[in-house]
Amino acid sequence: MSERPAGAEPADDEPDVDAIDHARIDAPPVPAPGHDRPRGLVVFVGAGPGAPDLVSVRGARVIAEADIVIWASSLVHPDMVANRRPDAELVDSASIPLEDLVPLYTRARDEHLLVARVHTGDPSLYGATAEQRDLCRRLGVDVETVPGISAFSATAARMDVEITVPEVSQSLVITRLEGGRTPMPDGETIASFAAHGATMAVYLSAARHRALQDALLAGGYPPGTPCIIGYSVTWPQEMMFRCELSRLSETMRAHRLWKHTIVLVGPALAEGPITARSHLYHPGFRHGYRAADARARQELRAHGARALDDAVPGDAGSGDDAPDGTRGGMTEEKA
Repeated sequence: MSERPAGAEPADDEPDVDAIDHARIDAPPVPAPGHDRPRGLVVFVGAGPGAPDLVSVRGARVIAEADIVIWASSLVHPDMVANRRPDAELVDSASIPLEDLVPLYTRARDEHLLVARVHTGDPSLYGATAEQRDLCRRLGVDVETVPGISAFSATAARMDVEITVPEVSQSLVITRLEGGRTPMPDGETIASFAAHGATMAVYLSAARHRALQDALLAGGYPPGTPCIIGYSVTWPQEMMFRCELSRLSETMRAHRLWKHTIVLVGPALAEGPITARSHLYHPGFRHGYRAADARARQELRAHGARALDDAVPGDAGSGDDAPDGTRGGMTEEKA
């Protein structure tokens, strides 16, 4: 059991680390090869945004050991399934409906097979996995899920931005533009989410980029709100752009971005130095593993966690606002 540093006590809103039963946080075992299990198993594998080396170690192992590998060639990089067994059955689901998977899942049940159902990004986001889980359970087939990197996090990483910046945005809204072929629940609209002013990741909306821009503006985002556009993120044909919200539609139209595109919107995406830091690594912040410096704690209470203006020697521009008063001036779009 770890020991808490002298003088450090749990904050009122955090659990006592010493009281946690760590033995209960075991990850489920990696699925065994198909014929070693008492029942069939379908594993939904998150393939990530595109690049084959961004799939998890567990996901790659499931694909390598599967008896049947189901993937959509329209969405998943072919190298993602290249490490399958030579005798594995490879099924391209790009042109088939859910009903055509019933015979495969039935075989998995009857022959105790391992099926790797490879999905782009993370299976929990716009993956249509809920209906497949329901189907498998009705057929008597076990299911598991291996998470993957979603496009929103890959896009943020490619542009070296943080989605949640202290005192700017601490929330992320993941959504799509309403009015498309897939119905949206009542009350879930781009404008209503934009009213929060938080960071937003918009999927499956590139074909109607003008309507998207109008809805974001109608919801309350200022015209100068930073936007990041990611097309086929981490694929060889990847394109990345920065622009202000007022130029979102123009930028997407100019580069013919109709599909495979995600849009990030929000003030946290601005370039330039931050004006506040998180409390977590501030010397005046105490938690279960670190005591607070008394003087820094007083400073934190009095002034908050201000940016490290003097932390980098010779950084003359640190802490200064951009000329336009934002966290950093917006740039023109760049590929």
